[in-house]
Amino acid sequence: MVKVFLMLSLFVFSAFAEDEVIEIQDPLMQKVKSFVSEEEFSKNESFIKLIFSPQTNFYRQDRVDAVKVAQTLKENGLLKLFFVKPQELKLSFKTSASPLFFVKIMGDTLRNMGYYRYVTMESNLDSSEFTWTIVLKAEYATDPLLLQAELQKSGCGVIDIKRHTKSHWEYSIDMSQASLNIPSLQDKQEMQLKRSLYAHWLNVSNIQSLKIKSSFRDHWYPKISYYNKQLHLLKVIQEDTRTRTLFLVVPSNARYIKIDDMYTLKNVKDKLTLEPKGHK
Repeated sequence: MVKVFLMLSLFVFSAFAEDEVIEIQDPLMQKVKSFVSEEEFSKNESFIKLIFSPQTNFYRQDRVDAVKVAQTLKENGLLKLFFVKPQELKLSFKTSASPLFFVKIMGDTLRNMGYYRYVTMESNLDSSEFTWTIVLKAEYATDPLLLQAELQKSGCGVIDIKRHTKSHWEYSIDMSQASLNIPSLQDKQEMQLKRSLYAHWLNVSNIQSLKIKSSFRDHWYPKISYYNKQLHLLKVIQEDTRTRTLFLVVPSNARYIKIDDMYTLKNVKDKLTLEPKGHK
């Protein structure tokens, strides 16, 4: 009798334990729970399971599609991004790509989203991954959908999203098809660069040479940098004299050019005119 009771008890315990393991191991619901509070999930559990059915629609290559999860929660009013009052927002970005290339693309992406005043909190590079963490003052957390849309302009995408706290989000970024979202110079297509406080980045992979002319109002002291497709520096040209016209031969392995001033771009009061030539 005792043996029968013990076996029955073990069976019941095993059944409950199995249900618990199944719940814990459900990647989709675990991802949903990471985006909403426990209270919000409990209150809307039936509705949440309904909007995430069938679950197969929220997987991509056997991995939970975190962006689609965030989109579904947002469309149904369950993704809470606003803070009660402005506070420190921490954003961590991870990738397996080149750190320099990654930081350049992420910096451009953040600036396009209106994030100018942020501070690098830490950066870490190990054998397989680079992590860049920034902090800024914000009234709300970054919208994952807007970040994804902006990254796609540079051929990048969000692989995964983790919300550690309301004010600390972590993004894993795919850079396998990445390129700078900048204008591309073409043979015999003149371009004018208007006055700017930031260096001008351009794609020069399709041209052989370039003539740059400055306006008579400018006091330009050229600083030209060439980079390959992974943003490794190839060559730097500097002129410590005021320059009106500069002739450049583009290195064969150059993908990008950065046009700057040795001292400050405030020296360019008007514009720079570019005249590209040749076709690769």
